[in-house]
Amino acid sequence: MGILIKPIVTEKMTIQGDKLNRYGFIVDRDANKIEIKLAVEQMYGVSVKDVNTVNYHGKKKSRYTKAGMLTGRANHFKKAYVTLAGDDKIDFYSNI
Repeated sequence: MGILIKPIVTEKMTIQGDKLNRYGFIVDRDANKIEIKLAVEQMYGVSVKDVNTVNYHGKKKSRYTKAGMLTGRANHFKKAYVTLAGDDKIDFYSNI
């Protein structure tokens, strides 16, 4: 679990999983595509065809409170979109 932080389970990713055999993960920001591919293959026992990554820069946030204006920033993170080969599937709900 060092490279894969959590799966992205949204309506859009569920549709892509059904139609395109593609799944999304939040991954470690220092991980490259080869490491992500090996981590998914090892954890879920599937064969990976392609990996696409996206780096997200955290947005600045501010809000007004009684004590004044508080400013901060949302976290940076990296997403990986993994396309599986053949008829392989990943079931995120099997462990619930």
